[in-house]
Amino acid sequence: MSTAADHANQPASQPASQTASPEARAAAESMRKLVDAVGSVVVGQHAMVERLLIGMLTGGHVLLEGVPGLAKTLTVSALAGAIRGHFSRIQFTPDLLPADLVGTLIFNPSESTFTTRKGPVFANIVLADEINRAPAKVQSALLEAMQEKSVTIGDETHRLPRPFLVLATQNPIEQEGTYPLPEAQVDRFMLKLSVGYPSKAEEREIVKRMASTKPNTTVEPAVGLDDILAARDMVDAVFVDDKIHQYAVDLVGMTREPGTLTGPPTEGNRKGTELARLIEFGASPRASINLVLAARAHAFLQGRDFVSPSDIKSIAVDVMRHRVIISYEAEAERVSSDDIVRAVLDHCPVP
Repeated sequence: MSTAADHANQPASQPASQTASPEARAAAESMRKLVDAVGSVVVGQHAMVERLLIGMLTGGHVLLEGVPGLAKTLTVSALAGAIRGHFSRIQFTPDLLPADLVGTLIFNPSESTFTTRKGPVFANIVLADEINRAPAKVQSALLEAMQEKSVTIGDETHRLPRPFLVLATQNPIEQEGTYPLPEAQVDRFMLKLSVGYPSKAEEREIVKRMASTKPNTTVEPAVGLDDILAARDMVDAVFVDDKIHQYAVDLVGMTREPGTLTGPPTEGNRKGTELARLIEFGASPRASINLVLAARAHAFLQGRDFVSPSDIKSIAVDVMRHRVIISYEAEAERVSSDDIVRAVLDHCPVP
């Protein structure tokens, strides 16, 4: 990787032809093998797989939202299978208890002692399936694990393994028997992905592969845990110009102080409306941090040793969609947080 001094006099919008060191390019290529491994099982969804890889390279948790049947669970399971690490899946239900997640103390009557039995959260990749079906106490226990990378069982605190990543799924259309995630917990997810339907060509390939009593869902391991930890060090070495830092801060700041910026056209106003009327709460500084960190990983995967404005733009919607709280007026006019983030991207000057 190049050092910051090598870039000190270069503009933020450097040409994409400049690449990282051979070691970094080799590491990025090994990480991209994960995409190919997942692609051997999952058809399409390349953007989702890339974002999951960005979460893995940065230690940022990822929330996937989409209707049933879009291979959210299969994709996460395939990604975990491509890594030589410990994977656990937790099916969240309304009767789940915190002890079912983090573990509990077991009494041994013969010795009159307690021993710790660790729960499924002690894994490198944890799939929290249908996370919004769990009650508040379970979500609180998961929040500690996500934020502190540790859990408390009895009076003892236990560190979680490295790397540790929570990949959660939720269904946006079934609300019966669900518990909406608290804003504090949603904010802990680096990325929130909106998973869409495949194209007709992709769906045809899906049918050819999966319409069988024994569909192939086995993935051969492609990388090890040490490879991921080494790649994280290289992501940290990706250079970020001060202008890029300012660009990220300006983008997030516009969601808090939109002023008279014009938002997306609505049914009642084809010329657009003021963003201030559509935003209840803007994104927090955690959005700025995650925006730059995710952009670093995005640049690394592209084989570059510096972050460009295109990296910020590419990842901005996924980083900010769950951190911009829209107003009732926005809901009435069918304006989503995605629309607002895109409007901010259109208005914010690019360095």
